Amino acid sequence: MLPTSHKFDLAVVGAGIVGLSCALAAARRDLKVVVLERDPRARQASVRNFGFVTVTGQDRNGVWERARRSRDVWQEVATRAGIPIVQRGQWVAAHRLESAAVLEAFLQTDMAEGCELLTPAAAHQRCPQLRTRGLHAVLWSPHELRVESREAIPKIADWLMSDYGVVFRWESAVHSVDPPRLETSRGPVFADAAVVCPGDDLITLFADRLAEAHIGRCALQMLRLESPGFRLPGTVMSDLSLVRYGGFANLREATVLRRRLEAEQPEYLLHGIHLIIAQSGDGSLVVGDSHHYESAGEPFIDEQVYRLLLEEYQAVMGQPPPPVRTRWMGTYAVANNRVVLIDAPTPDVRLVVVTSGIGASTGFAIGEEVITELFN
Repeated sequence: MLPTSHKFDLAVVGAGIVGLSCALAAARRDLKVVVLERDPRARQASVRNFGFVTVTGQDRNGVWERARRSRDVWQEVATRAGIPIVQRGQWVAAHRLESAAVLEAFLQTDMAEGCELLTPAAAHQRCPQLRTRGLHAVLWSPHELRVESREAIPKIADWLMSDYGVVFRWESAVHSVDPPRLETSRGPVFADAAVVCPGDDLITLFADRLAEAHIGRCALQMLRLESPGFRLPGTVMSDLSLVRYGGFANLREATVLRRRLEAEQPEYLLHGIHLIIAQSGDGSLVVGDSHHYESAGEPFIDEQVYRLLLEEYQAVMGQPPPPVRTRWMGTYAVANNRVVLIDAPTPDVRLVVVTSGIGASTGFAIGEEVITELFN
């Protein structure tokens, strides 16, 4: 029998936000946890997106409550792990009457608690960077927060090691999961239970179950722009976001808006573009994003998509975008019929995949749910 020091209560496969969330929830139960990650640090979806914890506008079904809980955990974790919260709040600018109608309808729902619908003049006083010409209304939400994901994810791992004694085995590819034994590229690991968080790796582990669940991949294009010389008082979205986020898009009024967008911006909808402008601590702007599904495995980047993103930036901000500092492509797992897959291949194994690009917004809540159910 292996010495007790070599045996864990839980092995977590994957050190992205979902894996770290499961590790945190287990560690808070005083469980002995090991995290296995094939890369030297998390390098996939969790660090390639905005680090934007979005609450307002999330779909009520399976997302909104999780986002609220995850936002609360983020605030606690950020304080304890020394992670700067670089922005708070969200501004949704409506440059069409149909968009303003969607926001007015949203404000009548209980999900709009704490939000304000501002006139262009009132919005300009609080967020003067927005273009006021053609602006009909602006929704302000105080609920969001944003971290710099490529810095925050490693800091969470370091904090879990230092404060909770979570063991991390980097550059350890996991080949099979059959508790109490997991086979890795660096030898076996022993644990009573396992949570597999593969992100958009749909082949290495439980490929048949992921295929049966119809999990696919989405590719997105992102930009980092130089500092524009001003500070945004929150993250900015445009009309296009109102037909992508379920809390808005599921409203009856959004159908009318979609028809107008189909007539005026069909190329944007074809590329799955909706604008998010987020600002980092150094003043630079993270701008995105697009959504491509059929070509998600391709490494090639379409410059036309970047042109559309920058044009939408200018339409919302009323000024040319600053110079581009960095371009990159991200990927994440997707499914048409669910926002997250929580599967049980065996009684002591859980397979967890966020399938809607909202890992940062919902990961901590999902981790708590998974560990509570797995350990009763």
